Amino acid sequence: MTNKLTISCEFFPPKTEKGIANLRNVRQQLAPLKPEFFSVTFGAGGSTQDNTLDAVVEIQQDKKTTGIDAAPHLSCVGSTADGIRHLLNTYQSHDIRRLVALRGDLPSGMRDPGDFRYANELVEFIRQETGDHFKIEVAAYPEIHPQAQSAQADLANFKRKVEAGADSAITQYFYNIDAYLHFIDRCQQQNINIPIIPGIMPINNFTQLARFSDGCGAEIPRWLRKQLESFHDDVESLQAFTLDFLTEFTQKLIDAGVPGLHFYSMNRTDTTLTICQRLSLIN
Repeated sequence: MTNKLTISCEFFPPKTEKGIANLRNVRQQLAPLKPEFFSVTFGAGGSTQDNTLDAVVEIQQDKKTTGIDAAPHLSCVGSTADGIRHLLNTYQSHDIRRLVALRGDLPSGMRDPGDFRYANELVEFIRQETGDHFKIEVAAYPEIHPQAQSAQADLANFKRKVEAGADSAITQYFYNIDAYLHFIDRCQQQNINIPIIPGIMPINNFTQLARFSDGCGAEIPRWLRKQLESFHDDVESLQAFTLDFLTEFTQKLIDAGVPGLHFYSMNRTDTTLTICQRLSLIN
């Protein structure tokens, strides 16, 4: 692990003029963090492809003044080789040099997953088409992907992505540091040595978080779940508690020597900025 702590932030592509204006404001407020990149998600089955393209092109154009790279997400689900090739060419033409390559989730009712079944196949295709032009991020699952047959199978899947040409990884969010540290140990035992950046998820709405966590396999420890449930509709107390918890959580990750921090911003600044200000991560 490197001594230089990198920061990155993730956005979802806005669909309205109001959303576009909000994201511009969010990016401006987060720029003092000097993140290495801003990533932009890619909707299930390519449902936000145009919005993603518009957002990353604007971020990349702003790099001249901000120094911050754009990193579009690419998803296997519903994608064809020709479609991905076209996107790669488009991103290259805009001098975008980072990608987040994911398998993605099959939307309800979609039967054809596309030309790529797994993320390692997508990574391999990107390398075949573009060589070393892109720095490729992939996903990692410290608490095991919910569809993996076993912990061993999940680690083998991750290793295939690395061997296909991934440069680094961003984890699914988690609230159990031991799970992350154990995963890192297992990766090192398999000679997987790429940076594995922990993903940090804000806690703005417990009901939504619990529902999403149950679906993606991210555990909310029982003590934390019970504490969050106890606030009911007291939003102010919930926010105060979660900011304290996430600040301490992030400090523990830094103390453990993580190579970076990836904030799932949800197109907001409050949690990310507060944590970074408290931990003196803003120059």
